[in-house]
Parts: sequence; structure tokens; C-alpha cells
Amino acid sequence: MVLVWIFALIIAYPFIPGSQTQVFQGVSVFLGLMVSLGSAGLVGQLIGGLVVVYTRAFQAGDFVRIGEHEGVVQELGLLAAKIITIRKEEITIPNALLMSITTINYTRQSKNEYGIMIATGVTIGYDAPWRQVHAMLEMAAQRTSGVRQSPEPYVLQRALADFYVEYTLMVGLDKAEDRYFIMSELHGHIQDVFNEHGVQIMSPHFMAQPDASVVVPREQWFAPPAARKS
Repeated sequence: MVLVWIFALIIAYPFIPGSQTQVFQGVSVFLGLMVSLGSAGLVGQLIGGLVVVYTRAFQAGDFVRIGEHEGVVQELGLLAAKIITIRKEEITIPNALLMSITTINYTRQSKNEYGIMIATGVTIGYDAPWRQVHAMLEMAAQRTSGVRQSPEPYVLQRALADFYVEYTLMVGLDKAEDRYFIMSELHGHIQDVFNEHGVQIMSPHFMAQPDASVVVPREQWFAPPAARKS
């Protein structure tokens, strides 16, 4: 409908009274320039929307990371995409921006045979046998709901620092949108397993070996105000 009106104005322009005056022509040029500049941004948004749709980068319901934002795609329009973050924030991202930033579709990745791979790390002193550390991290992963057991979780030794070894646990997930909750549960199980076996988790700023391992005994795991779940 808009195109019809524009075409009609072009046809009727020579018949408008005063259209041949310099003032009228100057105003027409100014208005045309404004329309051109405005439509350039609009065209960019439309092209961005078409690119996202036809490349199938993501669709409504997918859990994605767009730039620094993560969330579930609520709407994918011709001008912008809307996502809902884990904090229930609605974020609108212009389609033109989607063409220039990195987009990760976690939902699509979760459908392959490996699922979504996430990593978490700990630093452990050299007095703890590395094979024991590997086994404890894998045990924590086995206790965590939402972690895939096929492929099996595995451990990497990322660095041999001056005072500790850096270990990284890699696990696969079925549901990408639950990864924050799964990671939180996994961290809890890691602490429990290491406390059970009396192995201290070092901080990155560990500089000296304490006289005794800094661990939490089992009888203190539910110290007030913590409550034991049935």
C-alpha cells in the first residue's frame, strides 16, 4: 500500500501547483534525502531478518547466545529478534546487528550425539594424586542430574602451575537452557566429593601449603541455616 502511494505521488508531482519553483524543488530534495537515509536503515534490518530466516540460524524456542546475551528466542521478526534471558529480561536485538556478531545456537548443538559440552575447573595441590582427582571429578559428574553419561565426562590437566595443577572437567548436557542450574549442582557435588576424600580445593592465589587440609567434614555439611533435603 505504501508503494502505491509513493508511485501515485511520483506521477502527480508535475501537476502539483508550484512544483516548478526552486523552493518547492529544494524541499522535495530535502524530503527525498531524509527518506533515503531512513530507508537505508530499514532495508538493512529487512535484509538482516531475511538472512536469519533463510540461513536458519535460529528459530523461536531455541536457546541461543547472541553477542553477550543468552536466552530463549521469543520472537523473530523482519526488523528485530527478541530473547528472554534466564533473569526473565526481554532483550530486543536489531536484525542488522545479527549479521555482524557471533551467534551460538545451543538447542541445535544439543541435538547431536555429544550434546552441549560445558567445562568447569579446579586447582589442586601436587600432594593429591592426579588419578584420584580425575576419579573424584568424574564421580561428581555422575551424581549430577542433567549430565549425559554418553559420551562419558572426562578430565583434562590444563596447566602445571608453580603451586597447583589446573584440572578441567568436561561434561555433556541434554538441555542447554538448564546449563546454569546443572553447573550449580555440579559445583556442589564437586565440593562434596572432595570433602569426602579429604582433598583440598586450592584457590588460584594459593601460595603455601597449610598444616592441615582445608575441607568441610560430612557432619558439618548441613550446618544451620542449611536444611537437609528429604
